[in-house]
Amino acid sequence: MYMLVENRTSSYLHLKRSPGIRSWSLFVGIASIGLAAAYYSADSLAWKLFYMAGCFFVAAQNLEQWEEAVFDKNKGTVCLKTFNLYKKMLTLSKGGNEQVVALLNEIRDVNVEEEPVRYFGKGHLVVLRFVTGFSHPLTQSAVLGCRSDVEAVAKLITSFLELYRVDSPQDLSQSSETEASDADEPQEKY
Repeated sequence: MYMLVENRTSSYLHLKRSPGIRSWSLFVGIASIGLAAAYYSADSLAWKLFYMAGCFFVAAQNLEQWEEAVFDKNKGTVCLKTFNLYKKMLTLSKGGNEQVVALLNEIRDVNVEEEPVRYFGKGHLVVLRFVTGFSHPLTQSAVLGCRSDVEAVAKLITSFLELYRVDSPQDLSQSSETEASDADEPQEKY
């Protein structure tokens, strides 16, 4: 699952993402290696604690982030939050929380993009495109497979923000003028 809808009203949309089953399985697997090394080794207590702590840190490093996206029409903002357990442990609870806030009226498009994932193929994620030309992913990590889940989240955000693609009459007249000018140009025969 890409993101879950936590709360949705006509003026408020709250999306959440937690580490998936693959991430938790990797966490438990790596942490259990440390526990097994400590349990079965004949080393001193200090070494056993080192085995457990080292494997726990490596396991926490491989754990995905908790992520939230809050679209609030009343405030006119979108707030993208991430929480990382590994950074929280390294900074002794002073870090690990990151937050990006942007204005809703600056979002001009919502796209689904593919991102290469090392050893596993391609992942998909939602990207918010802003009027300034800046683009920001909705989440920090892509989801493997399940493009339909990611597209459903993109459609939900597009409909919530009312970003429907409608060509204005001015755009249509400009495109017909360029087609007419192309027809006037001599074409080379091959």
